[in-house]
Amino acid sequence: MIFAPERFPLRGGFETHYAEVENMYKQIRGWRHDYRNHIQTLKAYASAGNIDSIKTYLDELDTDLSTVDTVIKTGNAMADAILNSKSSLAKSKNIPVQADAHIPLALTTPDIDLCVILGNLFDNAIEASLKLPEAERMIRVYMDIKNTQLYISFTNLTAGRKQKKAGRIFLSTKGEGHGLGLYRIDTVVDRLGGYISRNSEDRAFTTEILLPQQ
Repeated sequence: MIFAPERFPLRGGFETHYAEVENMYKQIRGWRHDYRNHIQTLKAYASAGNIDSIKTYLDELDTDLSTVDTVIKTGNAMADAILNSKSSLAKSKNIPVQADAHIPLALTTPDIDLCVILGNLFDNAIEASLKLPEAERMIRVYMDIKNTQLYISFTNLTAGRKQKKAGRIFLSTKGEGHGLGLYRIDTVVDRLGGYISRNSEDRAFTTEILLPQQ
C-alpha cells in the first residue's frame, strides 16, 4: 500500500510527543522541588549518627533519580527532551539505543518541527525493532551540525529483506493509515527547505535528514 498524504493533517499526533516531553519535565521539576526536603532528611539522619538510614535513603534516591536522569545531552533543550523521552520508551521495550548527538543551544529549526521529526523517527524505529528478537534489536541516532545544516541520522535493524520503495516512501503491507509519520516528517522537511533520504539495505533501515540553519 502507498500512503495517501492528503487524508491526514500535519499536526495529528504531535500532542503525543509533546505530552511525553512534558511528562519527563514534570518529573524533573518534581524531583528538584523535593531536593531541599531530601537534604533535610539526610542531615537529620547524620545528626543522629544513623549511617544505615543514610545509605538506605541514598539508594532510594538513586533509584528514583534514574527514572528521570537525562542520559542524552545534545546541547539543545528540545532535542534532549524528545530524545531522552523516546530513548526511555525504547529501553522499556528492551530496545538498546546508541546516541551520538551534538547540537547548538539555538537552532533556526522551530522546536515544534524538531519534535515532529525526532518523535516520528524514533516511533518508526521502535515499531520496526519490536518485530525482532530482543537480542537483535538496536537503534542508532547521530546528530551534528554539518557546515550550516543540522544533520540527523536514524538507523534501526529490520526483519526480512530489503524493502521496496515508491518515490521517497517505502511500500507498506500494514494497512490504511500506515505511513502518517513518514508523511509528517517529509512535510516538515520540505517546508523547511531540507533534504531527506531513506535507504533500506539488508537488515538495516536508515533515514538521513539535512535541515538548513541559516
